Amino acid sequence: MVITEIEYEGCKGYGEASMPPYLGETHESVMKFLSSVDLSGYSNVFDLETILAEVDEIAPGNTAAKASVDIALHDLKGKLMNQSLCNILGLNKNKISYSSFTIGIDTPDVIREKINEAVEYKILKVKLGRDNDKEIIETIRAVTDKPITVDINQGWKDREQALDMVHWLNKKNVILIEQPFSKDRIEDTAWLTKWSPLPVIADESVQRLADVIKAKGIFSGINIKLMKCTGIREAYKMMILAKALGLRVMIGCMTETSCAISAASQLSPLADYTDLDGSLLINNDVFEGTKLVDGKVMLSDLPGIGVKKKDNREI
Repeated sequence: MVITEIEYEGCKGYGEASMPPYLGETHESVMKFLSSVDLSGYSNVFDLETILAEVDEIAPGNTAAKASVDIALHDLKGKLMNQSLCNILGLNKNKISYSSFTIGIDTPDVIREKINEAVEYKILKVKLGRDNDKEIIETIRAVTDKPITVDINQGWKDREQALDMVHWLNKKNVILIEQPFSKDRIEDTAWLTKWSPLPVIADESVQRLADVIKAKGIFSGINIKLMKCTGIREAYKMMILAKALGLRVMIGCMTETSCAISAASQLSPLADYTDLDGSLLINNDVFEGTKLVDGKVMLSDLPGIGVKKKDNREI
């Protein structure tokens, strides 16, 4: 992870770049991109549409690096206005959503142990797409009947078998299927979505705003992540467009600190599904921000994206 600070008139905004391997970014590439960003020529710090559009044009890709600038500028804007980003966007802060909690692929004994540790969370998320999918679900069902979301991570190969599996999962209180096939298998995905009793949600297939309209008729909904789409500015546009197209919306995350999680959580009132447990999967979080209380997304009262550094730690 790379943490970004942007300062204006003594006020600091914080941002973050989290770099999963499939995005192709590294600490080195993020730092190189950030070194090319010069914000000194902008006279209006509130004109984020212009600033971030021009940051996006500096170089192709680099979506996590761009997200770190976007998040920091939105945090700064909120602090200068002494308002949360949620309020600035006119969203209902009190609209409660429940975040799913990820149970990783592991042995049955470890899966059972993780489920028992996650007792406060109302929705579980599990990664599938291997040859032991049913064993994993049966292991979970032996412990709890909580709703489950499943992320196939492009792992299914045969569409007929996939449909059989979806019908079986539907009987096991699974509530959605995420990215069942590789992103190039458009026809198979559209066919599965048509016949599936469960919503089929795009992840790798939908990265940025231009991808949203392509998802219409192929998926039931999309998973929006700040690191994929360059940050809050574009994520908000994607959510509005998706809803206009009749697509369901999930706000998701990578493994991130509370900085990026809190930024994404400001958009959670617009989401049909929330998956913001990324900061719970690390032990070196330098921020305090959005909390999950009994699985509920609880936005802080702080301005901006709602974070502060822990114990004045250096970042």
